[in-house]
Amino acid sequence: MANVLELIHMSLKSNPHSSSQPMLRSLPQQEINSYQKAIRLFWKELYATGGKAIYSQQQFGPVKPDWINIEHIFPMAWVVNALKCKDRRDCRYNKKRFNFIESDLHNLYPSRRDLNMLRASHRFGKVKGELRLFGSFDFKLDNKRRIIEPAPASQGEVARSMYHMATTYDLIIFAKQAETLAYWNKVDQPSKEEMRRNDLIEELQGTRNVFIDDSKAIEQAKKQFI
Repeated sequence: MANVLELIHMSLKSNPHSSSQPMLRSLPQQEINSYQKAIRLFWKELYATGGKAIYSQQQFGPVKPDWINIEHIFPMAWVVNALKCKDRRDCRYNKKRFNFIESDLHNLYPSRRDLNMLRASHRFGKVKGELRLFGSFDFKLDNKRRIIEPAPASQGEVARSMYHMATTYDLIIFAKQAETLAYWNKVDQPSKEEMRRNDLIEELQGTRNVFIDDSKAIEQAKKQFI
């Protein structure tokens, strides 16, 4: 059986001159239907030997430090609104689809608790100026416009996670953010660690993030949002 990326490439090749090419997407994960299970897999399998926090770039070891937790790059508040739930609990009980979305490991990254809290459900974008609230951490926040700008070293991972979630689960990225994320993806290409993580997630939940396998695919996907 062809993998997801091969299927995408075949669909494009079959009609290369089409003006309405199909949206590039990964398959929705259907293995993990509980966020509690996702948390266990996250710490015991995905980050069993430690790793790096997404926004601060801080390294941590196999023993999870108190200052770290799990960040949903594509905010669950947006998904709750998209599925027309009252709140996250309502979605968990009444929208089976939500449980798979909430538990998709491709959207979960370790983060400093304080930066995760500050991010809230703000969108990603360009923040003017050099305001940094946490010492040397390159994390910019514009509360008035509800925008955050992570460090350049994190921007590609953020972009590929956002595009994965939007295209896989038919969620929305507004045009300006879609453009910014596509640019971040272009200038911050997948690292060996991001590729290793993609391989491991495939083992754990059976799906890949195709934008890590082929980062150029975001240029095609972007057209769906602008």
